[in-house]
Amino acid sequence: MLKERGFIPVNEDFYTYIAQWDSWYRGNVKGFHTFQVFTGQGHVKCRRFTMNMGKKVAQDWANLLMNEKVTITLEGRKEQAFFDQVCRDNNFAVKINEMQELKAALGTVAYVGRMTGASVNPESGRMESGGQVHLDYVTAPHIFPLSWENSRASECAFTSSRTVDGKKYLYLQIHRKGPEGLYIVENSLFEDNNGELSEVALASVKGFEKVVPTVRTGSPQPLFVLDRLNIVNNVDETLPLGVPAFANALDQLKGVDISYDSYVNEFQLGKKRIMIKPAAVKDLDGNPLFDVNDVIFYVLPEDTQDGNIITPIDMALRVADHNAGMQDMLNALGSQCGFGENHYQYDRGSVTTATQIVSENSTLFRTIKKHEIILEDVLKELARMILRLGNGDKGAGLREDVEISIDFDDSIIEDKQSDFSHDMQLLNAGIMNDWEFRMKWMNEDEATARKMLPKMEDMAEDEQEEVE
Repeated sequence: MLKERGFIPVNEDFYTYIAQWDSWYRGNVKGFHTFQVFTGQGHVKCRRFTMNMGKKVAQDWANLLMNEKVTITLEGRKEQAFFDQVCRDNNFAVKINEMQELKAALGTVAYVGRMTGASVNPESGRMESGGQVHLDYVTAPHIFPLSWENSRASECAFTSSRTVDGKKYLYLQIHRKGPEGLYIVENSLFEDNNGELSEVALASVKGFEKVVPTVRTGSPQPLFVLDRLNIVNNVDETLPLGVPAFANALDQLKGVDISYDSYVNEFQLGKKRIMIKPAAVKDLDGNPLFDVNDVIFYVLPEDTQDGNIITPIDMALRVADHNAGMQDMLNALGSQCGFGENHYQYDRGSVTTATQIVSENSTLFRTIKKHEIILEDVLKELARMILRLGNGDKGAGLREDVEISIDFDDSIIEDKQSDFSHDMQLLNAGIMNDWEFRMKWMNEDEATARKMLPKMEDMAEDEQEEVE
């Protein structure tokens, strides 16, 4: 589709890596979790047990980078209110954490903005009146950069699957720059017949009646933001697409699952058996001595050399060895994924995360701060994109250059309650200014902090009223 339109997208080979990472995220890797074992008499299909640590690693990074304690603050009240409303309308509080997990699992996600319900001039392609800001959350398999420089994509295509009246469709959006450097969004729809795509008119499909083929945004800024981890893409370092947190830890993921599979099989193969000869199966009257449905008994052939009529087999389980092996594999995985050693603990058959205040010199602290560099820029760019879309609605009057600050959750690194109490002591002692206190703990800039402080005469009047 893209080549037919004159674009040269990312090499298709890269998307085979994305498919492989996705299989590790889902815990079902063909050729590893499903395999065959030759027993000397034939091949037996086997299923390897998994701890699904690909999911665990991605989920943990999402919780460290974007949780309910992270705040996005816009300087203007009007801008903050508009941004908060758009976030509520698009379930942003939930979806942003999901997208961080999928970013850590697949390497890249995208946030694509558009206006729904807006009227568009069919001749100029410009939006004439407002609508509602809508955010599309797109994952790596559906992101196709078209132009990029210094790992930043300036033009990009996005696909998504839709089902309407029982028919499958592929929706294609192309965000490109026009001759004047202003962005144009091209919309196309294809009917999907078992992988064979045929383009159909947008207006002919329910839900796409108001979607026009071409929208001229009138802006030199894109309506999409790509988000990735701050890890070098060592598959192809020239691409603007990222790699997952476990991209270079596939051997460690295998090691964890091999150890866990061996542990489970230790219990399956080590359960107690009682081997009996045919002579002990029935009594002298031909009545069965044992329950034929009890799997603990195994009847040996007549010509068995062992002279014992009944032979119990009770294998010792290597629980301690497997526990140690599992912990070694988890240490290697945690270290390779940026958490540092001893992040994961194998305890009573499950993997737990170490809970501790993280030192500023630790591997985890440095990796978190490294990933936050990109994430902070992404969140600020996303907020400005929302404001830009809001200004497409006449009369919105939003300041797109408003100051934006991101307050990440540092509770894993520092004890905020202790820091707050310490700053209160400095404030009461006159060492810290009251506006400095507001700047730090209420995430305000200096002008806002000074403005929000009560005036001295108001405080004096309140004190006089209390005395009276």
